[in-house]
Amino acid sequence: MRRFAAWIQAFALGLGAPGLFIVAFLDSSFLSLPEINDILLIWMVTEHKTRMPMYALASTLGSIAGCVVLYYVGLKGGDALIRRRFHADRVDRALGVIQRNGILAVLIPSLLPPPAPFKIFVLLAGVAGIPISRFVLAIGIGRGIRYFGEGLLAIRYGDQAIAYLENNLKFVSLALVGLLVVGVGGYFLWTKARAGRSR
Repeated sequence: MRRFAAWIQAFALGLGAPGLFIVAFLDSSFLSLPEINDILLIWMVTEHKTRMPMYALASTLGSIAGCVVLYYVGLKGGDALIRRRFHADRVDRALGVIQRNGILAVLIPSLLPPPAPFKIFVLLAGVAGIPISRFVLAIGIGRGIRYFGEGLLAIRYGDQAIAYLENNLKFVSLALVGLLVVGVGGYFLWTKARAGRSR
């Protein structure tokens, strides 16, 4: 697997933005290539800072495409597949989280670094029948925040961004999740207050 990961890195570097799309697609669908996309994105942005939006967008779109594949696997009978691969209690808990929290249950894991579970939530979003438009929006927001944030780190810190990310990926991801939760909570409170005033 290590040799394959090294080959895929070299392949992606040779292609540029399309390579990032392919790596993100593979990582978000049937393969696990933890942190490879993050490191490649930062390295490419460090080399070509003006291409950051293109690189971050390619990574985001690749991840969305890979997640949509898993979503449809879940939609078309993924419940049995998941229960064969994961413990039933864990599946039931995760399904309960998705049914209670909807797209937030997909959006928040999409920001977290490995080894935080992510693919099980993507599959269960299909099992739970979350509308595809809302699912794609959640993945787009989560991965967009992650990859554009890493791109900005690469512009600001250059080569040091890779070392910083390797040492602080968990902290950065949790900080992003915290900001997201505060933002979503603020939006819900504002919507509720506005609805109360209109009555």
